[in-house]
Amino acid sequence: MLLLKELPTSKSLQRFLLRYPDADISAISDFVNLLRAASDISVALDKLLAQHHLLQGRWWVLVLLMREETQTSSPSDLAEKAGVTKATMTGFIDGLEREGLVLRLMDNDDRRKFLIRMTPAGQQKLDEVMPDYYRKVHALMSQLNQPDRDIMINSLKLLASRLDVMK
Repeated sequence: MLLLKELPTSKSLQRFLLRYPDADISAISDFVNLLRAASDISVALDKLLAQHHLLQGRWWVLVLLMREETQTSSPSDLAEKAGVTKATMTGFIDGLEREGLVLRLMDNDDRRKFLIRMTPAGQQKLDEVMPDYYRKVHALMSQLNQPDRDIMINSLKLLASRLDVMK
């Protein structure tokens, strides 16, 4: 992921406007600020997880498995829920398996397939990470009062529902 460290200045946006007169520089400025905030939040999450010797993708796999009643899922379901390719998910699973945090099991219904199950060590890893995660997310989100959070979430949902305009 490319992280935009330097936001455009009003002077640089004005130069864009001279070249692209139809540009709404206010919308562009707001958009890059949104991207920057999302990138910074993702980097902060990476740093928090790194303190627990986890990468974000592997952490999400453990979280997705914990959501399952049996703590078991197929790799393809995990990939779909995480929004990654099957190949990317295979990499996450390989790393988690090497660390003893998940097991690959044969699917009893179709022996050509396998399932992924979180191990007790995987659950222990989450039990170590999640209290720290919850504390730090609370500290971050408490910077906004509930009405402001509601506005933010509704605004983000509206933007997400209109991503078709970016195609």
